[in-house]
Amino acid sequence: MASRSTSAANHRERLLETSSRCVTETFELAHNFEVTRYSLLDGMGVGKFVSSSKFSVEGYDWKIRFYPDGWREEDKGNISVFLVFCGGVTKSIKVNFILSLLVKDQGSICTGTLTTPYTFESVDKFWGFAKFVQKSKLPQVMPGVDNNDCFTIRCDLTVMKEPRTEAVSTIAVPPSNLHQHFASMLKNGKGVDVKFSVGRQLFSAHACVLAARSPVFMAELFGQMKESTVSCIEVEDMEPLIFEALLHFIYTDSLPETLYIATNAATQNLLVAADRYGVDRLKTMCEEKLCIDIGVQTVATTLALADQHHCVELKDACLRFLSSGDDVRQAVKGTDGFKHLATSCPSLMMEIV
Repeated sequence: MASRSTSAANHRERLLETSSRCVTETFELAHNFEVTRYSLLDGMGVGKFVSSSKFSVEGYDWKIRFYPDGWREEDKGNISVFLVFCGGVTKSIKVNFILSLLVKDQGSICTGTLTTPYTFESVDKFWGFAKFVQKSKLPQVMPGVDNNDCFTIRCDLTVMKEPRTEAVSTIAVPPSNLHQHFASMLKNGKGVDVKFSVGRQLFSAHACVLAARSPVFMAELFGQMKESTVSCIEVEDMEPLIFEALLHFIYTDSLPETLYIATNAATQNLLVAADRYGVDRLKTMCEEKLCIDIGVQTVATTLALADQHHCVELKDACLRFLSSGDDVRQAVKGTDGFKHLATSCPSLMMEIV
């Protein structure tokens, strides 16, 4: 009996196995639709609406539609909010979404969530919440409505692709570790052929790597401005920590954890370095972080930086913050950053006013 059991087990071990799996891909995106001067929209009439700009998720286009006085007569006294399907790579698409009404400094005060996924079967079809929030409740939940008179409708959208079946490989391919090899090459110094002096601190690197990642380094190391006769290139107006972070990013496409740019000033300095050497992705990453960190104490210096280094989206974000209320502008005017802004970028003062 034991021999039969062993034989069966050996037979199973010798069987050739194949596998497959069903995959349903999902793609997520959040779109913020800011409604300003709401009081001017109130009373425009039942069935009248305003729409957000078009936004796309994996080849499918959408808009948020907002009815200040309600979608239909039976919705009168409420605001209605819908998601509109504007077309895509297929005629129909299944989605799940959450619509939220956000007020500055309060977060979400009203949320509409689908209980089950919904399938949009034709272009211009819309789905959402006819009685999203009662208009009479808005003054209660928006104490700043008289001052700012604005709110944001946010759509958290999940697009669900049609399920597909694929074969499952038994070979596990390891993730890419190219960045680890380059970081190790930078750290151990093997093959370095160029040196930099930054604030009396020396850094060694590989000219080919720098040139491949930066058009400025390409020109400096291999172009007409090549400094072949210089044993060590002097880098002025930059802190060693910032240059070290720049080098690490060039080699790994990421910032090292030990050199994480935590302060707003350091992030600004790193953006300047990225712009100086044409490392565009790093510059955009710094812009994103500075956008998140905009506040009363930082907005003036961030605005000056954005203007000087042609960061259009960052500049717009600063101007929106400054236009969010008279109390905000007054608080900003009392900061040292604003005094510096007034003297260094006088042309910006007209935009702020």
